[in-house]
Amino acid sequence: MKSISLISIHAKAPAKPEWGAPCNGCGVCCLSEPCPVGIVISGRRRGACEALRWDEMLQSYRCGVLVAQKEVLQQALPRWLNWTLPLWSALLDWRAVRWIAAGVGCDCSFKIQAEPEADSKNSPRAEGQ
Repeated sequence: MKSISLISIHAKAPAKPEWGAPCNGCGVCCLSEPCPVGIVISGRRRGACEALRWDEMLQSYRCGVLVAQKEVLQQALPRWLNWTLPLWSALLDWRAVRWIAAGVGCDCSFKIQAEPEADSKNSPRAEGQ
């Protein structure tokens, strides 16, 4: 059975590329569900990844673990663990690109369909498994 999820995507976000094509920052994958790093950062397995960031200048989404690491770590860690930020930052510098599969290509199998205007003001809808 196909499931349908409603996700909010920035109006200026690029269209989702085909599966396997280079990532263009459309954000569909991370807005649908967090990757393994996003699960650890956000503490949840469903919904949009809290580490995802919109880059106004590039008009695309970027992983906060790569582009806003300190901010993302400060949000994820309890305040009393802030002294560990340099350790976590070093670990993420070393492994994050691989853990989020950056540069591998689009691995999101969702199909995007715009909602009819009368229903939800053109919010894109993701269909997937």
